[in-house]
Amino acid sequence: MSQPTTGEHLARLRRQTGLTQEQLAEQSGISVEVIRKLEQGARKAARLETLHALARALRVPTTALLGNTAEAAARAEPDHRPLSLAEIRRAVAPVRGLTGAALTTPASNPPPSDVLRARLRATDRAYQANDYASALAELPSLVLDVRTAVDLATDEDEPAANVLLARTLHLTGNLLIQLRAGDLAQTAFADALQAARRSGDQVVAATVIQGMCWLLMRQGRIAEAAELAVSTADQVEPRFSRAAPAELAAWGWLLLGAAASYARNNEPDTAAELVDAAAAAAVRMGERDPGGEHLMMVGGFDAGRVQMQRVENAAVAGDAGRALGLSASVPPGPTPVGSSWQRHRLDVAWAYAAQRQYGEATGVLLELRELAPAWLRHQRYARDIVKLISERRRRAMSAELADLASLVGYPL
Repeated sequence: MSQPTTGEHLARLRRQTGLTQEQLAEQSGISVEVIRKLEQGARKAARLETLHALARALRVPTTALLGNTAEAAARAEPDHRPLSLAEIRRAVAPVRGLTGAALTTPASNPPPSDVLRARLRATDRAYQANDYASALAELPSLVLDVRTAVDLATDEDEPAANVLLARTLHLTGNLLIQLRAGDLAQTAFADALQAARRSGDQVVAATVIQGMCWLLMRQGRIAEAAELAVSTADQVEPRFSRAAPAELAAWGWLLLGAAASYARNNEPDTAAELVDAAAAAAVRMGERDPGGEHLMMVGGFDAGRVQMQRVENAAVAGDAGRALGLSASVPPGPTPVGSSWQRHRLDVAWAYAAQRQYGEATGVLLELRELAPAWLRHQRYARDIVKLISERRRRAMSAELADLASLVGYPL
């Protein structure tokens, strides 16, 4: 059962006190419009100061108004921070006292491991489908349950439990990157890597490193991302003659991450060499499946993803014509790792806009709005493309472009 929203708590408590929305507005100093929007669900989050004023008027603790604000984070509402991430923050970075014990009390008897794995798969599917609100609502309890499972695991079961924890925290870190919570994502990745090391599973550890490289690039730490990806790829480089598909995929993803970093560091030749090496891994892997248990990054590596990286490298280099030419060889999507395909389509949209093909560029953005609005509104790259189109085209902004500008936060 989903947790009630802040607006649902507010409406229930207001009715219990016998106040109308207008009377609550008068007593709290908060506008009727804000109260109405919260209760109707038009707004999913409010500032802490707003909730405090409402709580004073209702004579309840402020925490009584706190509810599920996952949708506010997914929609990037202006007031969603920091309350919308409070639950995931408690799970990823719990407060600890003098003894080192966490203040958050975990479940004494977590669900069986097969149930936890099924929950992780379902949450991963929600994330890949750009349903960030559902993923964010599920992950806090899942992280806490899996942590407890690790604590209670027998020596025999401990490696598998740590694999599950590493994957859960990896997914959490990926989601937090999308929600622009980089510092919290870094904590999730650090704990995921520790769990992967305890498990002894090198493939899982390598995929966590790839997530860390993605975060480093988002933080502008390009040289560190490149060094981390290359050094890890050297450590886990598989023997092609007997490598398992998951090993090839994990190595290939690291090479693509390194290529993305070198492309952004204005080293296109090195980036091209790394993509060529990743292509060899994709060819060797062929149609073999890395396995259903390998979630997120591993399952999305193939020749098509390698070609997307070639397009990205061309876009980073500012070569719009080459980017469009290379994109013709990318298989139609979406792909298992939805964000990779969507990022590729943004490269295509940029290339069209750079070539002054504004209708085509807008068309790609509209496709993404239809496919992944929650993802698109978090993409600064999309905002830059809308800006490029709006500043260069001579005609007045169309209604469709205006809607896109509103979605991605570009001021009209």
